[in-house]
Order: sequence, then structure tokens, then C-alpha cells
Amino acid sequence: MIAMSGGVDSSVAAALTAEQRGPEACAGVAMRLYSLPDDAARTGRTCCAPDDLYDARRAAATLGVRFYVYDAQERFREKVIEPFIAAYARGETPNPCVRCNDHVKFDWLLDRARALGAGELVTGHYARVTREGGRFRLRRAADAAKDQSYFLHGLTQEELEMVRFPLGGLTKNQVRALARERGLPNAEKPESMEICFVGDTPLPGFLESRGIVPEPGEVVDRDGHVLGSHEGVHRFTVGQRRGIGRGFKLPLYVDSIDAKARRVVVGTREEVQRRAFRALSPSWVDGPPVSGTRCQVQIRHRGRPLAAVLDPSGAEVEVKLLEPAVGVAPGQSAVFYAGDEVLGGAIICAG
Repeated sequence: MIAMSGGVDSSVAAALTAEQRGPEACAGVAMRLYSLPDDAARTGRTCCAPDDLYDARRAAATLGVRFYVYDAQERFREKVIEPFIAAYARGETPNPCVRCNDHVKFDWLLDRARALGAGELVTGHYARVTREGGRFRLRRAADAAKDQSYFLHGLTQEELEMVRFPLGGLTKNQVRALARERGLPNAEKPESMEICFVGDTPLPGFLESRGIVPEPGEVVDRDGHVLGSHEGVHRFTVGQRRGIGRGFKLPLYVDSIDAKARRVVVGTREEVQRRAFRALSPSWVDGPPVSGTRCQVQIRHRGRPLAAVLDPSGAEVEVKLLEPAVGVAPGQSAVFYAGDEVLGGAIICAG
């Protein structure tokens, strides 16, 4: 079974698989996750929207593989969009791509693949899976600029046994070239945007259109002194620098967000740096590491890996940073690495 989103990556993954296994042994499956409200929002940079399903179907036809569509809009709304909106209302910064992989895409696709008797689930993600000593390892992709292992840290040993990432050893330029060589109709399709269901709507506008009521509040320093006002905590994220206001002697960053009090707390870069944080609901690729394990942690997808020491304890993990960091945002995923290997990840919490 091949997950086909309509983009060039999943189409090339399908092409490589069909060439290896034979097109008659492959089935492409696309998931309809949402519908953008109007044509103006369709910029060609979405993922899994109606137009993308058409592109996936065309790619499957070019390759001669069977093609099916699963309508997952209700599941996507319940598992991804609604929690995304609720998190911003709480003053958090959610990661919808991680939730989509964990609760929508891999969850359903792996179940469906098993039900159909498929031995493999192929996707166009940029990541690698290796097997060592009978255990599976999830690793970064060869193309560091396209690596998506951060979003896949929730995969288990059972799931890694079935998933295949044919693009893990390729660069994006190589993938484009392969698509052109094979005459794929979406070879030149632009990259998809990260928050696919928001489209080109500014994030605050999207959130307000989905029920978040703008509630004015105060911008305060770490001692509680009022420095200004804001139009809603959902417009801010921890670590943010722009949009706080002007006229301050030093650049200010968001240190924390108190949604109940409608307060945005700010400070200088030195004041908002963190050297430790807690993360909840950890998932480990091959079991939790021992207390005191040294590793690298990424606190956002494009963030620089930071040296850290882990202390896992059941439903949470204490993370001690060996260098201070700005932007440790509650709601984001902290993903732990040993070199290029993913150890696991957890959700950063406040406090």
C-alpha cells in the first residue's frame, strides 16, 4: 500500500515501489482530510485537499497502479483541527503535523494495510529505517534540509516493521529529477505548506473564524509591570519577538502566556532563556532511555539540535539543556536524537 498525497514526493515513492514490486502488486491510497472554504484559498501549496487528490489519481494512472480514496475529514477534524484550535486558546503552540501522523495517517493506513494483507506501507516522507540486532531504528534523512523524522517520532517497533521510506536516501533535487524522468504529472508541483488546512489565511484570522473570540489583555514584564496591550493570546507563541510592541530599550521575547488571565509575559533574550523543561506523554521508538542519557533535542521542526540530558519517568520526561534555549513553547514536540537516530519525543508543557 502506498500513501499518495498528490505531491511529487509521494508520487516518486510510488513510482520507485511500482518499479520494484510491479504495479499490479501496488495500491495507492489517498486521504481526503479537509476542504478549503473557497477557490481563493487553493494556492497549489496545500496537502490532501480535493485538488491534491486529483493530482494523486493522475500520478497513479501514469504508474498503472490501483488507486483509492479514503474520506478522513471527520477524523482529521476531531483529531487534528479541533485540538489545534483548543491549544491556541490555552496559550499553547500545537504541532498538527505530528498529531496527523500519529492519529490519522499512520494509524488508519497501517490498520487498512494489514486488513488488506499488504506487507508494506510506503510513504514519501524523508526519513530512514534501519534494522540492527532485530530492532528497528528511525533515522534522519540523507537530505538534512528535507528531513521529516521529527514528525515521525511516534512510530513504534511494530509500525516501523511495515513502513518504507524510499526517499530517505535522496535529496529533493534527485526526487524532482526522478519525477521528470518518469513523466509524472506533478513533477513541478510546489512544496506544500506546513499547516495545510489553514491555507493562505493568516493564523489569527483562521482561529477567530473557528470560534476563538479575541479577548484583549496585558503585555507585562516578568515582574508584572504592564508594558502594553494585546488583542488575544492566540496571536502569540513562546519565543516570539515580533508583534510585541515598539519603543523598548532592548528586543523583547514572549516568555510565557497565561490564557486565563489574558496576559502575555515578555522579557529580554537572557531572561526568557530556558535551561530545563518538562515534557508529557512521551513515546519511545525502542523503549525509554535510562536516566541521565545524553542526547540532542529539537524543540521545533527547523530548530537546531540542542545538547541535553534526559530523566524519563513514566508519563513525563525531565529535559536538562546543556546550553540555554529561547522558544521552549508549551504544546510543541520535543524530539530526542542520538546522532541521526530518533529516540522518541514528548509534548512540552508549561512550568
